[in-house]
Amino acid sequence: MKKLSFLSLSILVFVACTSTAPKNQHAPLTYFDLKDYIATEAKRLTALNPEIDKTVIVNKASERKKLKIADWSKELSSFSDADINKSAWQGLFTAEKAKDSETYLSNDEKVPVKSLIVNYRNGKIHGIKLLISNTNSLYTSNDTLSYFPDSLYEVKKTQNIKLLNGKSYAITGRFN
Repeated sequence: MKKLSFLSLSILVFVACTSTAPKNQHAPLTYFDLKDYIATEAKRLTALNPEIDKTVIVNKASERKKLKIADWSKELSSFSDADINKSAWQGLFTAEKAKDSETYLSNDEKVPVKSLIVNYRNGKIHGIKLLISNTNSLYTSNDTLSYFPDSLYEVKKTQNIKLLNGKSYAITGRFN
């Protein structure tokens, strides 16, 4: 009898502590949803399968090829990785919205994304530009990412590591 009472009490406590309220899976985002936008673009580009004129420049040595991108999510990952809606970054950006643009800026040293600018034309996204800066006692890197749907995407990066020569590279993809 004691075992049955204890079991009943345990179940009652468990049920009472379990929340029956539905959990909000999709809380509204504070800033522009770059991660979702890039995921949508990757799906769209996968379906279109456009030919890309891609140029890679590393310390002034360049290579250029025309190709089809097999994995657009991976190709555009630098953009989706720069999502500014991370919970740790909430409240660390100032937002300015105008008719044809949205600008998000942060001067917080914990946040590598320093700016995100989204430009619109006729109500659609015309271009996105990001500035990313990482600095510590041994290393400095600065990235500029640009995306223009069906036109161009570009990632430019400079790195300076103490006691080593600086390095720079640029990846540019032009849609044909």
